[in-house]
Amino acid sequence: MKGIILAGGFGTRLLPMTKVTNKHLLPVYDRPMVYYPIGTLINAGIKNIMIITGNENAGSFMNLLGNGKEFGADFTYRLQSGAGGIADALNLCRDFADEEPVAVILGDNIFEDNFKKVAAKYGGRGAKIFLKKVSDPHRFGVATVKGEKISKIIEKPSNPETDLAVTGLYFYDKQVWKVIKNLKPSARGELEITDVNNWYVRQGQMKFEMVNGFWSDAGTVESLNRASDHIRTQKLKKIL
Repeated sequence: MKGIILAGGFGTRLLPMTKVTNKHLLPVYDRPMVYYPIGTLINAGIKNIMIITGNENAGSFMNLLGNGKEFGADFTYRLQSGAGGIADALNLCRDFADEEPVAVILGDNIFEDNFKKVAAKYGGRGAKIFLKKVSDPHRFGVATVKGEKISKIIEKPSNPETDLAVTGLYFYDKQVWKVIKNLKPSARGELEITDVNNWYVRQGQMKFEMVNGFWSDAGTVESLNRASDHIRTQKLKKIL
């Protein structure tokens, strides 16, 4: 399975810190934010990784990360122009994936769990997402679970039915490219990853795992500080 890190966007919720840099280059405690998703993939046994970022900061990513040799991995870069949504960024990776299954992680997501066993058992069929109970589900895609199956996912609902947030880690088989090709932009003009996930839900091909350890995005000032404080005070095991 190949890995994809989505590290584009404008980081507007972190202004003015992101006025001159990409948010994924900001520090989360003692290391750049992007190190955490890199570590999540590498610790899952995934070392062939494509990093998607914007034109403005591509050079900074390359200067920081190089070709991946320092991490025992192989990095490839691709540029996303503008902000067309997560699914739009993912679509840039079709040739890189070469019909192999992919593990996609958002560049601002910090996981404590190790996903090596889950990745090994995935099998490359259908899709798998990772859910976490949160106190602020309205900020995320929210999953409704019936028994052992997901019945639907609602993006940023004003009145969430559950507290199960869809975290920013996704496993997809090669069908994902066909799904993205047929997507239509949402009301905010983006290709939504929730629409991709709901396609798999409707086909009965979506599975899920619960995230047991610490998880946070770091896309707001509050969540960035929360992640830094947790790593500092709880001595989160370093993943790189």
